[in-house]
Amino acid sequence: MEITNVSEYEAIAKEKLPKMVYDYYASGAEDQWTLRENRFAFSKILFRPRILIDVSKIDMTTTVLGFKISMPIMIAPTAMQKMAHPEGEYATARAASAAGTIMTLSSWATSSVEEVASTGPGIRFFQLYVYKDRKVVAQLVRRAERAGFKAIALTVDTPRLGRREADIKNRFTLPPFLTLKNFEGLDLGKMDETSDSGLASYVAGQIDRSLSWKDVKWLQTITSLPILVKGVITAEDTRLAVQSGAAGIIVSNHGARQLDYVPATIMALEEVVKAAQGRIPVFLDGGVRRGTDVFKALALGASGIFIGRPVVFSLAAEGEAGVRKVLQMLRDEFELTMALSGCRSLKEITRDHIVTEWDNSRPFATPRL
Repeated sequence: MEITNVSEYEAIAKEKLPKMVYDYYASGAEDQWTLRENRFAFSKILFRPRILIDVSKIDMTTTVLGFKISMPIMIAPTAMQKMAHPEGEYATARAASAAGTIMTLSSWATSSVEEVASTGPGIRFFQLYVYKDRKVVAQLVRRAERAGFKAIALTVDTPRLGRREADIKNRFTLPPFLTLKNFEGLDLGKMDETSDSGLASYVAGQIDRSLSWKDVKWLQTITSLPILVKGVITAEDTRLAVQSGAAGIIVSNHGARQLDYVPATIMALEEVVKAAQGRIPVFLDGGVRRGTDVFKALALGASGIFIGRPVVFSLAAEGEAGVRKVLQMLRDEFELTMALSGCRSLKEITRDHIVTEWDNSRPFATPRL
């Protein structure tokens, strides 16, 4: 069966992967309300396309933190990719590089920063969890710098791990043949088997719950790399991120895996964009499965988007070729959406190209089923 859209990879991944692994990638926190909403909320935004515009040439290129990329579609950090496919993060890195876009490597990757760098050229960011032992953090950041990573994406929504009931039921733990490669030499690369989620126990033991805005400042004293704050969903925290010297914000609810009943990221996006007042770029993470979703995020003021689950599901299904195909399908759909909306470049995508359920100025036409 030919795959014609990104979402189709999930069913293939579910068939191929052990239940514990699929559930770890697919599930969200508690009732999984936010997990469903991350997707559903995109349907609360409709298009106002402009017609009779010459769209024979379309330019999707953009720059992120000064780096030129082929499209505003980037790869979010997702942990332990070798559970999905033996090549794991190597395959993802090669696919991102081939597509001319950015890959973010997870702290909890099953391949190290050095191994990922060895796959060849490419613009890569490093996602950071702050461990209780700051020496570990400083060492990791230095290794990422040396390996040519261009930015740090600091995850700020995980002082404790969310309650992921599938992981508790499955007693999730990293398979014995894998390690968290970045921590291998520090005796932090393995996860103990527990009576609930092995990852939750690992986080409780290692990750610093005292993390605060002063640590964002501290991070700037140990690295010259730009810092993206990942996990902001309110205007208040946006203003604090700007004050703390963040180079950008990733609007994220951690794939709906942390606090349930937070809004979908596409719903939180505009509040954050308005509070940032153009001082720093704002990116969207969460729920993107279509080129139309990418367009909606940009129309609401995002400078780009990140995809997570589509990467691990396509990786499980077809390895590097699967990830390449996901990036290509999203690119093609986004280009088509731009053409059919009358936009020839990203700067031509405006708020007037969409209408949302929460806009009072215009009637929101709910299509009759």
